[in-house]
Amino acid sequence: MSRAALLVLADGRFPAGGHAHSGGAEAAVKAGRVTGAASLEDFCRGRLHTAGLVSAALAAAAALGVDPVELDAAADARTPSPALRSAARKLGRQLMRAARATWPCGELDALAGEFPKGAHQPVVLGVVSRAAGLGAGDAAYCAAYESVSGAATATVRLLSLDPFDATGVLARLAPELDRVVDQAVVAARRVVDEGVGALPACSAPLLEIGAELHAGWPVRLFAS
Repeated sequence: MSRAALLVLADGRFPAGGHAHSGGAEAAVKAGRVTGAASLEDFCRGRLHTAGLVSAALAAAAALGVDPVELDAAADARTPSPALRSAARKLGRQLMRAARATWPCGELDALAGEFPKGAHQPVVLGVVSRAAGLGAGDAAYCAAYESVSGAATATVRLLSLDPFDATGVLARLAPELDRVVDQAVVAARRVVDEGVGALPACSAPLLEIGAELHAGWPVRLFAS
């Protein structure tokens, strides 16, 4: 295992397409639910314990070698919003392109062939983690961190929020992120023995509703 590979994969400059997505922050800003650092922290905490936990568990399970086709179906079932499913697959496709150039292997080629339009991003992330020699915990950390870092970064643009304040939000959430990763890895190990029904299914209705509204906007800064 090369822990340095985790730095490459988690780096915001890794060309996986995440910079074009706000993680629901754009819709939340317009709705008045995110207006500054304090409300951004509340928003990110909600994402972390719902969508973030689900994504982290999916990624960890894929890193453990659980069938990605079954995991993709489980991701679909846990994503009611068509807009969010579409965004997740676009991000998965872009991550796959970057990963195949960075860590080429047959497992990535097979997944790309199975899902030519993209599998769900957390599932791809888990398989990419395997290709990079990383473990389930590493994959879960990447997924959990992405679930909040994208929204924090987007809010700097959306609200002209001080980047130091946005980074402070992420730092304050770090202990909770650790706990979410632990929960995700425990769930992923259960999936190996019990099947995908053991995955968490935490819901975030406002994220789903916001995504559907956001998809219909004629002008927007972010794709989702």
